[in-house]
This record gives sequence, structure tokens and C-alpha cells, in this order.
Amino acid sequence: MFRKILIGLAVVVAILIVVISMQPADFKIERSTTINAPAATVFAQVNDFHKWEVWSPWAKLDPNMKTTYEGPAAGPGAKYSWVGDSKVGEGRMTIVDSRAPELVKIKLEFLKPMAATNDTEFSFRPEGNRTKVTWTMSGKNGFMSKAFGLFMNMDKMVGGDFEKGLAQMKFAAEAAPTP
Repeated sequence: MFRKILIGLAVVVAILIVVISMQPADFKIERSTTINAPAATVFAQVNDFHKWEVWSPWAKLDPNMKTTYEGPAAGPGAKYSWVGDSKVGEGRMTIVDSRAPELVKIKLEFLKPMAATNDTEFSFRPEGNRTKVTWTMSGKNGFMSKAFGLFMNMDKMVGGDFEKGLAQMKFAAEAAPTP
């Protein structure tokens, strides 16, 4: 009887491993909004990590979070690192490409609670006096990320944070003086 239970358990584990392995290897999360401000004003909110505290959906989750800035104040080479509680973890961002006022590309490195490196991109498209901003994060799903994805919808989880951040960015950019 015990042997049958072990064999049944082994079959279930094997099926689970196969199902997890068949999940997509890549992911992409993307959200957009239109902001009533020129592209240069919206671009400035993203290209300078010092301005993220106003609109980032994660900046207020841990009031004791330690942040550091390195490199130039804005643009390529600017770095932002954080160490916080279990809600925000630990990581760093580096601007790897910046083309005013149309694009900012960021290398996003999560160190804790789970190590991962993702590409993040903000694009800014003028629409008259308004700007359509699109926030995208893409990367590879490892085995644990694939397993996590079976139980949690990462697009809804992280996408919800993107929506909140874009709404806060909209408020900040619309209140900011025009450069």
C-alpha cells in the first residue's frame, strides 16, 4: 500500500514538473496611459531616478527602505539601488539607454527575495499637447518563475502596480512646470 502511494506521488510530481517546464520561457508586461503634458516633461519623470519617489508604486511600501544613487544624475549610467523589507526586497536599476524625449531603457536587477534580471522600457509618444507613455518589462522565466506563474498571474499583479505608477506619474507630470 505504501509503495502505491509513493508511486502515485512520484507520478504527480513528474506531471507537475512537465507542466511547469511547458510554461512560456519569456514574459512581457506592458501598460500605457496618456498624460496631459509634453513628452519632455513626462520623459524627465523617468530619466532621473530622484523623481521616481513621487510616482513609483513601490517607493512608499517601506518607509524605512534605504536608497542610494550612483553615477550621473540622469540618463545613461544613472543607478538607483534599494534595500527594504519583504514587500520591496533588494535590487538596483541602471539606465542603459536614454533618447530624449522618446525612450528610456533600464536594466532591472532583483537581488532579494528572488534573483532576476529584466529589461524595462518607457516610451513616450507625443499626441498633440499630450503624451502616450508605455511602460514595459520583459525577461526570461526560470523554473521557479514558471511554477509561481501557475498559481499567480504576474501580468495582473505587476501590471496593477504599473497602472498605479502611471496614474501617479500622470499626476506628477501634469503638475510639473513645462521644461
